[in-house]
Amino acid sequence: MNRTDDRLLPVLLICAQAVVWPGAALLRGSVPSASALLVAALVAGPVTAALALRRTRPVTALVLVAAACALGAGPLPTGAMAVLGTAGVALALFTVATERDTFTAVLCVTALVAWQLLQGLSLHGLSDRNGLDLVLTALLYAAACGAGLLVRRTRRARQAAEHLLKRAETERHRLPEVERRRMERELHDVSAHHLTAVVVTAGAALGLRDRRPELAAEALEFAVGTGHEVTRALGAVRAPAPSREDLPSPEDRLLDLVAGFRRLDQPVDCEIDPLPDGAVADAAYGIVREALTNVARHAPGAHTTVRCRYGDTRTDVVVTSAAPPEGSTAHGAGLGGGRGQGFLRSRAREAGGTLHSGPTEEGGWEVRAVLPGRTAAPAERSVPRSYRVAQLTAAVGLVLQPLLPVLVIRAETASSGSHVSAGVLFALLAAAQAVTLLWLHRAPRTAYGVLLGLALLWPVAMAVGDYTGPVVLPPALSMLATCAALSAPLEVLRYDIHRLQRRRGWSRSSPRPFGALSNGLAANAARTAAGRSAAAPPPAEVRPRLFLSAFPVAAVVVHTAALTVAVLDRGTTVPAWAVAASATAGASLAVGAAWWAGTLRGQRDQASRGVREEQLATLTEEAVRDAWAERRRIAAGLETTVLARTADMVAQAEAGRLDATAERAREALAAMRALLDTVREGEGEAGPELRPQPTLQALDLLAHQSRATGREVEIRLTDRVPEQLPTAVDLAAYHAAETVLAAGGEEPAVLELDVHDGTLTLTATGVPGAARPAVRERLAARVAALGGTLTTDRPGTVCLRLPLAAAPESEESAR
Repeated sequence: MNRTDDRLLPVLLICAQAVVWPGAALLRGSVPSASALLVAALVAGPVTAALALRRTRPVTALVLVAAACALGAGPLPTGAMAVLGTAGVALALFTVATERDTFTAVLCVTALVAWQLLQGLSLHGLSDRNGLDLVLTALLYAAACGAGLLVRRTRRARQAAEHLLKRAETERHRLPEVERRRMERELHDVSAHHLTAVVVTAGAALGLRDRRPELAAEALEFAVGTGHEVTRALGAVRAPAPSREDLPSPEDRLLDLVAGFRRLDQPVDCEIDPLPDGAVADAAYGIVREALTNVARHAPGAHTTVRCRYGDTRTDVVVTSAAPPEGSTAHGAGLGGGRGQGFLRSRAREAGGTLHSGPTEEGGWEVRAVLPGRTAAPAERSVPRSYRVAQLTAAVGLVLQPLLPVLVIRAETASSGSHVSAGVLFALLAAAQAVTLLWLHRAPRTAYGVLLGLALLWPVAMAVGDYTGPVVLPPALSMLATCAALSAPLEVLRYDIHRLQRRRGWSRSSPRPFGALSNGLAANAARTAAGRSAAAPPPAEVRPRLFLSAFPVAAVVVHTAALTVAVLDRGTTVPAWAVAASATAGASLAVGAAWWAGTLRGQRDQASRGVREEQLATLTEEAVRDAWAERRRIAAGLETTVLARTADMVAQAEAGRLDATAERAREALAAMRALLDTVREGEGEAGPELRPQPTLQALDLLAHQSRATGREVEIRLTDRVPEQLPTAVDLAAYHAAETVLAAGGEEPAVLELDVHDGTLTLTATGVPGAARPAVRERLAARVAALGGTLTTDRPGTVCLRLPLAAAPESEESAR
């Protein structure tokens, strides 16, 4: 809303107030006095100015509007502040709820209602009046505050959704580049480290061939073992494992790394603290590996110290090497591609740290990195406690203000009777209903039951408080809370009930096979569904729908009874059946309108959420496919260059030719540098129409993209899952995982894959959105095409079973 609109609403309120007073009085022929008009003008001016600035200072505007209206109501006749004192204050309160936090909004509405209650008690006592005007005012303020909170929550949800889509769009272009950098870095780290060790060892053995001939056999054996390790490592680069269950701890990995360099006659001392798995541990390992490799290249035999200290605020990784011994030959000098230092800084920067390297005073070299520690993550900022105390103090002071005799404008003799008025009882019932509405999303069933129970107490309050006002008004007021509950989006309440069921461990459904889903899939589905009848909808899934459908009927019955009892208790000449019929018609109309509004709102929210999820799924799909195409492009070059020459190196080493082994190792390093240059230039990228379909080997990319858009996803693969799966099963399993994660949700998700008895099992947990009919229909189509099954054994869990021996005709359908 722009500034013109901010000024327009106060002007409209002033015009409306002028119509009520003095406009209505002038029409009746009563001319207000000049002093009354002056007081009205003095009040309207500050109120208009405060409301015009309500978005910049909402709390201040609320206090000024309420105080000005209260001061003007004293000397002015009744109705002179009716519009400004109700709609003006409600507008200011609505702005507080939309622009400030929930605590401030609730505190303001509570303090305002309490202030007016104490003001009424100080002026009129406890039981001389019905107090219905106070109840109506409190309901107006509560409605304004609730509407403001709803607008604020909707606005924040929309902004969060827009931010999420924007971040997904950014990641959609960044993921291929991230994958390219990862493979570039891993190729450099793995190949350069292992192949450099082969060149250094072979060169040392050749140089000492005459004095120590036994070193040649050791160098050949080392070349064979290292060659096989290079092959396995580069295979992992082509298809990184999405699960880290079988990896050793970061401390063990660093100790094994140091031990490997010690076997190369490199004197290395180490002081390594235990590190947690994650980006910091990966960065520390890469930095130490690169630093030790550089020492082996340029300063063989130099004493090296590795220190890794993991603290509360920082993690220090320091690799310090002394000057190389006299007479030592750097057989690995000139083997590097000049990218090592850049990769070191890249690793540290991606982990949230910094890195510096340079010569030492003793003639050696030092690499020092500072990475995040245990408490490096920034804590969420909260409002200081002193600020909350100041808010509460100011609110209490304002609430107690009417009790000060000095500030009482109009004093009347208070009644000393002990009888409680109906207005006080109405206020208590309205407050109870307001509190119940706050618990609607946390405990939907209990909240609905309490609201219906409180509705039956309003006729009792009318009888106990000797209410003499309009008989239909209190039951109508009690219906406002019920209509507010009914107007909540049904999909939100259904999701809340399902969420509570998952917390309590209730079963959502039971395993059941799928029948024929379409004519094209009937032949495949018949083999798994033959002889089985379709299972009825599970009771746990039908229960929320029955409850949400039965509540409007119960609301009509309860409110019809309350209104009928109230009218008959007051006494009427209309027949009882006519009263009941009229009450039923009125209650049905109000409840039906609220139910219809809630249904429309739920459908609108669901459609909007579906559009966002569809956009997010599309961005994720495009990002994974681009990154997968980049991985396959680099892997193709890897197979024809580095791996081929590494295999030649192993063959030469097994044949006992040390000179040829060293030469092949140098050729493999040269091929690796050429491949890295090609990767950096990005040559040969496949167009969108040539992108290969992702398989289960792309699950790490899918998890990376999901984490980048704010959802934690973990992939777990057991040792029984083979590297090569049938094409149809591989594609169907990946697309099923993609569909499950695209169903939306904020809960952490876990995808577990296992193979047992010739069946691939994909279990997804933390995916409540996968239970939606549209999602289950898509999953069912893919599963039934391969003769598999889909079950939901536990709430929020989906289990797919795909036989590895899929029908031959399903290969093409899965594609």
